[in-house]
Amino acid sequence: MVYFLVYVSSATGQWSKRDVDDVLSWSRPNNDRLGISGMLLFKGGNLMQVLEGEESTVRELYATISADPRHKGIITILDGYHETRQFPGWSMAFRDLDGAAARAVEGYSEFMNTRLSSSEFAADPTLGQKLLTTFKMGR
Repeated sequence: MVYFLVYVSSATGQWSKRDVDDVLSWSRPNNDRLGISGMLLFKGGNLMQVLEGEESTVRELYATISADPRHKGIITILDGYHETRQFPGWSMAFRDLDGAAARAVEGYSEFMNTRLSSSEFAADPTLGQKLLTTFKMGR
């Protein structure tokens, strides 16, 4: 069984493409070293990420992310266990959802345009996970 955690957050400032690239450049080798896989979605300053791996390692990384001043409004929307990894071999897959190419992916949803609050996810917390796996297929 593999532990996973899905969260959303908002950037505290405007993130440029270079800012996102810097996060990916640092995070990918770190996640690989920790045995973490997953995917990051980014749209208009909002982030959604799934982290998967050993539970204690994922929780420790999530605590580090939660303390990062580049994020605010961090909300855990779903966590649990899967039989296998959903993102094997991906230390951090990434999709920028601001472009037309992202909207062209079959199964695209306006989910990342919803307000990032606990009440938005209460009805069906698996929506975020479904969105993440949609972009896994379109990779």
